[in-house]
Amino acid sequence: MKFVEKMFNIETVDAHCDIPCGIYDPITAQIAALTTVRMIDQMKETLDGDADEMAKKNKFARLVAVKEEHAEKAKHEIRIIWGDFIKPEHIEKYPNIHELTHTIMMLGSKVRQGVNREDAVEFVEKINEFAKIFWEIKGEEVIEKEAPYAPNLKLVYRKFNV
Repeated sequence: MKFVEKMFNIETVDAHCDIPCGIYDPITAQIAALTTVRMIDQMKETLDGDADEMAKKNKFARLVAVKEEHAEKAKHEIRIIWGDFIKPEHIEKYPNIHELTHTIMMLGSKVRQGVNREDAVEFVEKINEFAKIFWEIKGEEVIEKEAPYAPNLKLVYRKFNV
């Protein structure tokens, strides 16, 4: 394949979905980050429960895997928006966007590596800050509402005018 690409001078391009669709929404990252908090809560509940030891270990291992998967998913979604959507004019208006994104990446790694609920909550909060900036760039109003499911933390949503 490399030979054909070289022969016909075919240039390789990349996009988050292989088609530059322009569909970006931080809600996927927000839900993934919220999931990490929930997994940490359930990990604690599992250790406190009365299930037999093997079942506890199995459930605990699965919760850890889901926590880590969702922390990475949240980081991935933020990286896509930051790398593909954020432009120089946005950086000019929101000069903290690089530092915020870096903080989100660092917190995501911390959440993957540990079980500190406060780190996971801060991960959600920083992604909410990012979501607020994202929607402001898009010219949309936002609202902050408590998620209707455990762990019932506040999320930033685009305000829909119905």
